[in-house]
Amino acid sequence: MRWKVHGERLIYQNQWVNLWLADVELPDGRRWEHHVVRMRHLAAVVVVDDQQRVLMMHRHRFVTDTWAWEIPMGLIEDGETPEEAAAREVEEETGWRPGPLTPIVYAQPANGITDSQHYLFRADGATHVGQPTELNESDRVEWIPLSEIRGMIDRREIVSGASLVGLMYVLLDHKGE
Repeated sequence: MRWKVHGERLIYQNQWVNLWLADVELPDGRRWEHHVVRMRHLAAVVVVDDQQRVLMMHRHRFVTDTWAWEIPMGLIEDGETPEEAAAREVEEETGWRPGPLTPIVYAQPANGITDSQHYLFRADGATHVGQPTELNESDRVEWIPLSEIRGMIDRREIVSGASLVGLMYVLLDHKGE
């Protein structure tokens, strides 16, 4: 059943997020205003080295006031492809330049409220090029054995949606090897 959109109006906007009210009609005929969050899209990378370790960042997220491990990720800039953004984010956030990127997952993490699109990649290998240039991203960057990822997820040490989707995909793929 498809909802009918009669129109939208902008309530708030800035460079990261735009909040709209959509005038929608439900299949049963009821009509109401639904909030829609429009955001720039995200690219993320699961970097796996030849020792089957994953490049991870330990960081604090102020919105939830939590510390957790994440894969490198960030917003896709205007004029950038998802792949270009993914490679740039890995290098800026970790100081490692990823090897060739392979698309693994496309996701719409909360498509009932936002139009955000997540493009996830896998890179096999990376070259250390220096210190991270994004100094406010994390307090630690480490290579974590792939064999430890499931336990970290179970202990809620990895909670970011993009990180979970990418890592679980790689874990599933790894089981088939």
